[in-house]
Amino acid sequence: MPLARSKETAVNDPRFLERLRLFILQYLHPATHRLEIRALIELIDEPNRSRCRAFLEEHLDRLRLAYGSTYNHQAWEGGYLDHVSEVMNFARFLHHALRIIGRPLPFTLSDALLVLFLHDAEKPWKYERTPDGKRVVSGRFTTKAGQHAFRTELFAKHGFTFTDAQQNALKYVEGEMQDYRGDRRVMNELAAFCHMCDMFSARLFHSYPRDVTDEWPLTRL
Repeated sequence: MPLARSKETAVNDPRFLERLRLFILQYLHPATHRLEIRALIELIDEPNRSRCRAFLEEHLDRLRLAYGSTYNHQAWEGGYLDHVSEVMNFARFLHHALRIIGRPLPFTLSDALLVLFLHDAEKPWKYERTPDGKRVVSGRFTTKAGQHAFRTELFAKHGFTFTDAQQNALKYVEGEMQDYRGDRRVMNELAAFCHMCDMFSARLFHSYPRDVTDEWPLTRL
């Protein structure tokens, strides 16, 4: 049914008004536009919002040079921040979309943004260059345990505090892997949501975002 209706019938038709409301929510809502990473951080609740700001500013030079991965996604200089920005923007969009369909979410957008801002925090320190110019994983980062230990130290240094749900999501944002159980769920709902956002960027849109030609508009705040 097209949106165009006569004034007389539209103002009195609750079905039309509901369709109009959903149209506005789906296509005109700010969640459909990408935000830069500093604006995304402002959507995180305190006290971790200030800690995210401090982390970004203290390590900005390193973060700007970091690759998103060695090959699989955002594998270019600056790709790390591109990937983090992408997953956080996907979280804004998906959280909004799921609210439209009415299903309850047992976590806030702030929870998801915090987890996704930090989910790859070891990456800017993870790689080193060999004499022939190749990028390889450096010593302590060759195992998941080593990467987890580094992140734990980094988070403690910056004073981050996490709920149990956020800790679960940080641990399982890349999947349950060897912790999978057939008799109970290991990954919580927040982790599952963040995992989807991560996979959208790392496997579906692995070569995005694009600077000028990106089809998803960027709102600069």
